[in-house]
Amino acid sequence: MRILHTGDWHLGRTLLGADLLEHQAAFTDFLVETVRARAVDLVVIAGDVYDRAIPPVDAVRILSRALERLAETATVVLTPGNHDSAARLGFGAGVMHDRVRILAEPAGIATPVLLSDAAGPVAVYGIPYLHPDLTRHALAAVADEPLARSHQAVLGAATERVRADLASRPGTRSVVVAHAFVGGAAPSDSEQDIRVGGVDVVSASVFDGVDYVALGHLHGPQRVGPDDRIRYAGSPLAFSFGERHQRKSVTVVDLAADGSVTVELVPTPVPRRLVDVRATMADVESGAHASDADAWVRVAVTDTVHPERMYARVKDHFPHALAITHEPAERPERAVATAVSATSDPVEVAADFVAFATGAAPSEDDRAVLTEAYEAALLAMHADGAR
Repeated sequence: MRILHTGDWHLGRTLLGADLLEHQAAFTDFLVETVRARAVDLVVIAGDVYDRAIPPVDAVRILSRALERLAETATVVLTPGNHDSAARLGFGAGVMHDRVRILAEPAGIATPVLLSDAAGPVAVYGIPYLHPDLTRHALAAVADEPLARSHQAVLGAATERVRADLASRPGTRSVVVAHAFVGGAAPSDSEQDIRVGGVDVVSASVFDGVDYVALGHLHGPQRVGPDDRIRYAGSPLAFSFGERHQRKSVTVVDLAADGSVTVELVPTPVPRRLVDVRATMADVESGAHASDADAWVRVAVTDTVHPERMYARVKDHFPHALAITHEPAERPERAVATAVSATSDPVEVAADFVAFATGAAPSEDDRAVLTEAYEAALLAMHADGAR
Protein backbone atom coordinates (compact mmCIF):
# COMPACT_ATOMS: atom_id res chain seq x y z
CA MET A 1 0.00 0.00 0.00
CA ARG A 2 1.30 3.44 -0.89
CA ILE A 3 0.81 6.10 1.79
CA LEU A 4 1.49 9.81 1.65
CA HIS A 5 2.22 11.22 5.13
CA THR A 6 1.94 14.95 5.77
CA GLY A 7 0.88 17.28 8.56
CA ASP A 8 1.43 20.60 10.32
CA TRP A 9 -0.13 22.63 7.54
CA HIS A 10 -1.03 25.44 9.98
CA LEU A 11 -3.56 26.90 7.55
CA GLY A 12 -4.11 30.56 8.39
CA ARG A 13 -0.66 31.15 9.85
CA THR A 14 1.40 34.24 9.03
CA LEU A 15 5.17 34.72 8.91
CA LEU A 16 6.16 37.92 10.71
CA GLY A 17 2.95 39.45 9.39
CA ALA A 18 3.17 38.03 5.86
CA ASP A 19 0.03 36.16 4.75
CA LEU A 20 0.82 32.56 3.79
CA LEU A 21 -2.59 31.43 2.54
CA GLU A 22 -1.66 31.79 -1.13
CA HIS A 23 1.43 29.63 -0.59
CA GLN A 24 -0.53 27.12 1.48
CA ALA A 25 -3.10 26.83 -1.31
CA ALA A 26 -0.24 26.23 -3.76
CA PHE A 27 1.02 23.45 -1.51
CA THR A 28 -2.36 21.70 -1.56
CA ASP A 29 -2.32 21.90 -5.38
CA PHE A 30 1.11 20.25 -5.33
CA LEU A 31 -0.17 17.62 -2.89
CA VAL A 32 -3.12 16.67 -5.08
CA GLU A 33 -0.87 16.40 -8.12
CA THR A 34 1.63 14.23 -6.21
CA VAL A 35 -1.09 11.89 -4.94
CA ARG A 36 -2.40 11.41 -8.46
CA ALA A 37 1.00 11.08 -10.15
CA ARG A 38 2.31 8.54 -7.64
CA ALA A 39 -0.87 6.48 -7.38
CA VAL A 40 -1.15 7.02 -3.63
CA ASP A 41 -3.75 4.84 -1.89
CA LEU A 42 -3.89 6.59 1.50
CA VAL A 43 -3.16 10.18 2.58
CA VAL A 44 -2.62 10.72 6.32
CA ILE A 45 -2.58 14.23 7.80
CA ALA A 46 -1.07 14.21 11.28
CA GLY A 47 -2.62 17.23 12.97
CA ASP A 48 -2.19 20.99 13.20
CA VAL A 49 -4.19 21.29 10.01
CA TYR A 50 -5.20 24.78 11.11
CA ASP A 51 -3.03 27.23 13.01
CA ARG A 52 -5.67 28.04 15.61
CA ALA A 53 -8.86 26.63 17.06
CA ILE A 54 -11.07 29.09 15.15
CA PRO A 55 -9.46 29.35 11.71
CA PRO A 56 -10.11 32.11 9.16
CA VAL A 57 -12.76 31.37 6.55
CA ASP A 58 -10.24 31.23 3.70
CA ALA A 59 -8.26 28.56 5.56
CA VAL A 60 -11.41 26.45 5.93
CA ARG A 61 -12.06 26.79 2.22
CA ILE A 62 -8.53 25.64 1.37
CA LEU A 63 -8.90 22.53 3.54
CA SER A 64 -12.38 21.75 2.21
CA ARG A 65 -11.26 21.96 -1.39
CA ALA A 66 -8.08 19.96 -0.72
CA LEU A 67 -10.00 17.10 0.94
CA GLU A 68 -12.54 17.07 -1.88
CA ARG A 69 -9.82 16.74 -4.53
CA LEU A 70 -7.69 14.24 -2.62
CA ALA A 71 -10.69 11.99 -2.04
CA GLU A 72 -11.19 11.64 -5.79
CA THR A 73 -8.20 9.26 -5.95
CA ALA A 74 -7.26 8.25 -2.38
CA THR A 75 -8.60 7.63 1.10
CA VAL A 76 -7.78 10.52 3.46
CA VAL A 77 -7.36 10.11 7.24
CA LEU A 78 -6.66 13.14 9.41
CA THR A 79 -6.41 13.82 13.12
CA PRO A 80 -6.34 17.11 15.07
CA GLY A 81 -3.19 18.53 16.63
CA ASN A 82 -2.66 20.86 19.55
CA HIS A 83 -3.38 23.92 17.38
CA ASP A 84 -6.70 22.53 16.14
CA SER A 85 -10.04 22.41 17.87
CA ALA A 86 -10.86 18.71 17.76
CA ALA A 87 -14.59 19.46 17.95
CA ARG A 88 -14.51 21.98 15.11
CA LEU A 89 -12.16 20.00 12.88
CA GLY A 90 -14.21 16.87 13.51
CA PHE A 91 -17.56 18.49 12.76
CA GLY A 92 -19.50 16.31 10.35
CA ALA A 93 -17.05 13.39 10.61
CA GLY A 94 -19.92 10.97 11.18
CA VAL A 95 -21.61 11.80 7.90
CA MET A 96 -18.57 12.09 5.66
CA HIS A 97 -18.10 9.40 3.05
CA ASP A 98 -15.56 6.64 3.45
CA ARG A 99 -12.89 8.45 1.43
CA VAL A 100 -12.45 11.19 4.06
CA ARG A 101 -12.16 10.12 7.69
CA ILE A 102 -11.57 12.65 10.48
CA LEU A 103 -10.51 10.78 13.62
CA ALA A 104 -10.94 13.43 16.30
CA GLU A 105 -12.44 11.60 19.28
CA PRO A 106 -10.26 9.95 21.97
CA ALA A 107 -13.10 7.47 22.54
CA GLY A 108 -12.63 6.16 18.99
CA ILE A 109 -8.88 5.56 19.16
CA ALA A 110 -9.25 1.77 18.99
CA THR A 111 -11.65 1.89 16.03
CA PRO A 112 -9.52 1.87 12.89
CA VAL A 113 -10.21 2.82 9.32
CA LEU A 114 -9.92 -0.52 7.52
CA LEU A 115 -8.38 -0.66 4.06
CA SER A 116 -6.98 -3.47 1.98
CA ASP A 117 -4.70 -4.13 -0.96
CA ALA A 118 -3.45 -7.23 -2.75
CA ALA A 119 -1.39 -8.17 0.34
CA GLY A 120 -4.36 -8.03 2.72
CA PRO A 121 -5.91 -5.69 5.29
CA VAL A 122 -4.43 -2.50 6.76
CA ALA A 123 -5.81 -0.90 9.94
CA VAL A 124 -5.31 2.88 10.27
CA TYR A 125 -5.69 4.27 13.80
CA GLY A 126 -5.95 7.97 14.55
CA ILE A 127 -4.71 9.40 17.85
CA PRO A 128 -5.59 13.10 18.15
CA TYR A 129 -3.49 15.39 20.30
CA LEU A 130 -4.16 14.26 23.87
CA HIS A 131 -3.93 16.93 26.53
CA PRO A 132 -3.29 15.03 29.79
CA ASP A 133 -5.67 17.11 31.91
CA LEU A 134 -8.51 16.59 29.43
CA THR A 135 -8.00 12.87 28.74
CA ARG A 136 -6.38 11.23 31.79
CA HIS A 137 -9.79 10.27 33.20
CA ALA A 138 -11.36 9.17 29.90
CA LEU A 139 -8.43 6.93 28.96
CA ALA A 140 -7.99 5.35 32.41
CA ALA A 141 -8.51 1.61 32.62
CA VAL A 142 -10.35 2.06 35.93
CA ALA A 143 -12.94 4.84 36.08
CA ASP A 144 -11.99 6.23 39.49
CA GLU A 145 -8.23 5.86 39.00
CA PRO A 146 -7.10 8.57 36.55
CA LEU A 147 -3.84 8.20 34.68
CA ALA A 148 -0.74 10.09 35.72
CA ARG A 149 -0.74 13.72 34.64
CA SER A 150 1.65 13.31 31.71
CA HIS A 151 1.77 12.93 27.95
CA GLN A 152 3.53 9.58 28.38
CA ALA A 153 0.63 8.20 30.43
CA VAL A 154 -2.22 9.24 28.14
CA LEU A 155 -0.47 8.36 24.88
CA GLY A 156 0.65 5.05 26.39
CA ALA A 157 -2.94 4.25 27.35
CA ALA A 158 -4.10 5.18 23.84
CA THR A 159 -1.60 2.90 22.13
CA GLU A 160 -2.47 0.06 24.51
CA ARG A 161 -6.00 0.27 23.16
CA VAL A 162 -4.64 0.21 19.62
CA ARG A 163 -2.55 -2.89 20.32
CA ALA A 164 -5.52 -4.64 21.97
CA ASP A 165 -7.67 -4.06 18.89
CA LEU A 166 -4.85 -5.02 16.53
CA ALA A 167 -4.39 -8.32 18.40
CA SER A 168 -7.95 -9.22 17.39
CA ARG A 169 -7.04 -8.78 13.72
CA PRO A 170 -4.36 -11.38 12.91
CA GLY A 171 -2.45 -10.73 9.71
CA THR A 172 -3.45 -7.06 9.61
CA ARG A 173 -0.78 -4.45 9.00
CA SER A 174 -1.04 -1.26 11.03
CA VAL A 175 -0.61 2.50 10.67
CA VAL A 176 -0.97 4.97 13.55
CA VAL A 177 -1.44 8.69 12.89
CA ALA A 178 -0.57 10.71 16.01
CA HIS A 179 0.33 14.22 17.15
CA ALA A 180 2.95 14.31 19.91
CA PHE A 181 6.55 15.16 20.81
CA VAL A 182 8.42 11.85 20.75
CA GLY A 183 11.82 11.57 22.41
CA GLY A 184 14.86 11.55 20.15
CA ALA A 185 13.40 14.03 17.64
CA ALA A 186 14.65 17.58 17.09
CA PRO A 187 12.20 20.49 17.54
CA SER A 188 12.13 23.81 15.67
CA ASP A 189 11.59 27.29 17.09
CA SER A 190 8.01 27.70 15.82
CA GLU A 191 6.21 24.79 17.50
CA GLN A 192 3.82 25.61 20.31
CA ASP A 193 4.84 24.50 23.78
CA ILE A 194 2.76 21.50 25.01
CA ARG A 195 4.43 20.91 28.37
CA VAL A 196 2.35 19.71 31.30
CA GLY A 197 4.08 19.23 34.62
CA GLY A 198 7.24 20.50 32.93
CA VAL A 199 7.35 17.52 30.53
CA ASP A 200 6.20 17.23 26.91
CA VAL A 201 8.21 14.28 25.60
CA VAL A 202 6.98 10.70 25.25
CA SER A 203 9.02 7.59 24.59
CA ALA A 204 9.07 6.04 21.13
CA SER A 205 8.44 2.67 22.82
CA VAL A 206 4.75 3.57 23.22
CA PHE A 207 4.42 2.72 19.52
CA ASP A 208 5.89 -0.78 19.78
CA GLY A 209 4.05 -3.27 17.59
CA VAL A 210 2.92 -0.76 14.96
CA ASP A 211 4.19 -1.09 11.40
CA TYR A 212 4.26 2.63 10.56
CA VAL A 213 3.76 5.66 12.81
CA ALA A 214 2.90 8.91 11.02
CA LEU A 215 3.68 11.73 13.43
CA GLY A 216 2.83 15.40 13.51
CA HIS A 217 3.93 18.31 15.73
CA LEU A 218 7.62 18.84 14.87
CA HIS A 219 8.25 20.88 11.74
CA GLY A 220 11.48 19.25 10.56
CA PRO A 221 11.09 16.02 8.52
CA GLN A 222 12.91 13.26 10.41
CA ARG A 223 12.90 9.68 11.55
CA VAL A 224 12.64 8.75 15.21
CA GLY A 225 14.92 5.86 16.04
CA PRO A 226 17.18 3.73 13.87
CA ASP A 227 14.81 3.15 10.95
CA ASP A 228 11.88 4.73 9.13
CA ARG A 229 9.11 3.02 11.10
CA ILE A 230 8.39 6.18 13.12
CA ARG A 231 8.62 9.48 11.27
CA TYR A 232 7.68 13.14 11.34
CA ALA A 233 6.66 14.44 7.92
CA GLY A 234 7.37 18.00 9.04
CA SER A 235 5.58 21.12 7.87
CA PRO A 236 5.24 21.80 4.13
CA LEU A 237 6.40 25.42 4.51
CA ALA A 238 8.90 27.18 6.74
CA PHE A 239 7.04 29.01 9.50
CA SER A 240 10.02 30.81 11.05
CA PHE A 241 13.53 31.88 10.11
CA GLY A 242 14.76 29.11 12.37
CA GLU A 243 13.37 26.66 9.78
CA ARG A 244 15.04 28.33 6.80
CA HIS A 245 17.61 25.55 6.35
CA GLN A 246 15.11 22.68 6.59
CA ARG A 247 14.32 20.94 3.34
CA LYS A 248 10.54 20.69 3.46
CA SER A 249 8.84 17.62 2.01
CA VAL A 250 6.01 15.14 2.15
CA THR A 251 6.75 11.51 2.97
CA VAL A 252 5.74 8.75 0.56
CA VAL A 253 5.69 5.38 2.31
CA ASP A 254 5.39 1.99 0.65
CA LEU A 255 3.99 -0.49 3.17
CA ALA A 256 5.02 -3.99 2.11
CA ALA A 257 3.12 -7.23 2.65
CA ASP A 258 5.32 -8.09 5.65
CA GLY A 259 4.76 -4.69 7.30
CA SER A 260 8.17 -3.27 6.40
CA VAL A 261 8.34 0.25 4.97
CA THR A 262 10.27 2.05 2.26
CA VAL A 263 10.30 5.83 2.45
CA GLU A 264 10.87 8.57 -0.11
CA LEU A 265 10.88 12.28 0.77
CA VAL A 266 9.31 14.37 -1.99
CA PRO A 267 10.39 18.04 -1.71
CA THR A 268 7.58 20.57 -1.50
CA PRO A 269 7.62 23.81 -3.50
CA VAL A 270 9.52 26.74 -1.98
CA PRO A 271 7.34 29.78 -2.73
CA ARG A 272 9.88 32.24 -1.39
CA ARG A 273 13.26 31.60 0.23
CA LEU A 274 14.05 32.79 3.76
CA VAL A 275 17.38 34.60 4.06
CA ASP A 276 19.26 36.39 6.86
CA VAL A 277 21.32 39.41 5.80
CA ARG A 278 23.81 41.20 8.08
CA ALA A 279 25.45 44.11 6.29
CA THR A 280 26.24 47.82 6.35
CA MET A 281 23.91 50.15 4.53
CA ALA A 282 26.60 50.75 1.94
CA ASP A 283 26.84 47.00 1.36
CA VAL A 284 23.05 46.73 0.98
CA GLU A 285 22.95 49.59 -1.52
CA SER A 286 25.94 48.29 -3.49
CA GLY A 287 23.85 45.45 -4.88
CA ALA A 288 26.02 42.80 -3.22
CA HIS A 289 22.87 41.00 -2.06
CA ALA A 290 20.81 41.50 -5.20
CA SER A 291 20.36 37.74 -5.58
CA ASP A 292 18.23 37.79 -2.43
CA ALA A 293 15.91 40.56 -3.57
CA ASP A 294 13.07 38.09 -4.25
CA ALA A 295 13.43 36.36 -0.87
CA TRP A 296 11.78 36.97 2.46
CA VAL A 297 14.66 38.49 4.37
CA ARG A 298 15.52 39.46 7.91
CA VAL A 299 17.95 42.36 7.64
CA ALA A 300 20.34 43.53 10.36
CA VAL A 301 22.04 46.80 9.42
CA THR A 302 25.45 46.91 11.10
CA ASP A 303 26.48 50.58 10.69
CA THR A 304 27.90 52.13 13.85
CA VAL A 305 25.45 55.05 13.56
CA HIS A 306 21.79 54.49 12.77
CA PRO A 307 21.44 55.28 9.02
CA GLU A 308 18.97 57.91 7.93
CA ARG A 309 15.78 56.49 6.42
CA MET A 310 17.09 53.03 7.19
CA TYR A 311 13.79 51.20 6.75
CA ALA A 312 12.86 52.80 3.44
CA ARG A 313 16.35 52.37 1.99
CA VAL A 314 16.45 48.68 2.90
CA LYS A 315 12.97 48.12 1.43
CA ASP A 316 14.18 49.66 -1.85
CA HIS A 317 16.58 46.74 -2.21
CA PHE A 318 14.62 44.04 -0.34
CA PRO A 319 10.93 44.60 -1.14
CA HIS A 320 9.98 41.41 0.75
CA ALA A 321 11.92 42.23 3.92
CA LEU A 322 9.94 41.06 6.96
CA ALA A 323 12.21 42.41 9.70
CA ILE A 324 14.70 45.29 9.62
CA THR A 325 16.81 46.07 12.67
CA HIS A 326 19.85 48.19 13.51
CA GLU A 327 22.56 46.05 15.11
CA PRO A 328 25.90 47.89 15.14
CA ALA A 329 28.87 45.61 14.62
CA GLU A 330 30.67 47.48 17.38
CA ARG A 331 28.58 48.56 20.30
CA PRO A 332 29.28 49.24 23.97
CA GLU A 333 28.79 46.31 26.28
CA ARG A 334 25.33 46.06 27.77
CA ALA A 335 23.04 43.43 29.14
CA VAL A 336 21.89 41.14 26.37
CA ALA A 337 18.15 40.62 26.18
CA THR A 338 17.01 37.03 26.23
CA ALA A 339 15.41 36.01 22.94
CA VAL A 340 11.98 34.46 23.39
CA SER A 341 10.75 31.94 20.84
CA ALA A 342 7.88 29.47 20.58
CA THR A 343 10.01 26.82 22.27
CA SER A 344 11.03 29.00 25.24
CA ASP A 345 9.79 27.65 28.56
CA PRO A 346 6.90 30.02 29.44
CA VAL A 347 7.60 29.58 33.15
CA GLU A 348 11.24 30.59 32.65
CA VAL A 349 10.16 33.63 30.62
CA ALA A 350 7.83 34.66 33.46
CA ALA A 351 10.59 34.01 36.00
CA ASP A 352 12.96 36.25 34.03
CA PHE A 353 10.35 38.99 34.09
CA VAL A 354 9.91 38.64 37.86
CA ALA A 355 13.68 38.96 38.28
CA PHE A 356 13.75 42.02 36.00
CA ALA A 357 10.82 43.72 37.74
CA THR A 358 11.82 42.97 41.35
CA GLY A 359 15.59 42.72 41.15
CA ALA A 360 15.55 39.24 42.68
CA ALA A 361 15.06 35.76 41.26
CA PRO A 362 11.69 34.17 42.10
CA SER A 363 11.58 31.78 45.04
CA GLU A 364 10.50 28.14 44.73
CA ASP A 365 7.03 29.16 45.95
CA ASP A 366 6.94 31.89 43.30
CA ARG A 367 7.91 29.37 40.63
CA ALA A 368 5.18 27.00 41.79
CA VAL A 369 2.60 29.77 41.41
CA LEU A 370 3.93 30.66 37.93
CA THR A 371 3.82 27.01 36.86
CA GLU A 372 0.28 26.57 38.18
CA ALA A 373 -0.89 29.73 36.40
CA TYR A 374 0.70 28.72 33.10
CA GLU A 375 -0.74 25.21 33.14
CA ALA A 376 -4.19 26.55 34.07
CA ALA A 377 -4.05 28.91 31.08
CA LEU A 378 -2.90 26.10 28.79
CA LEU A 379 -5.71 23.84 30.00
CA ALA A 380 -8.30 26.60 29.53
CA MET A 381 -7.09 27.17 25.96
CA HIS A 382 -7.37 23.50 25.03
CA ALA A 383 -10.66 23.06 26.85
CA ASP A 384 -12.11 26.00 24.91
CA GLY A 385 -10.85 24.47 21.66
CA ALA A 386 -12.44 21.14 22.56
CA ARG A 387 -15.90 22.71 22.93
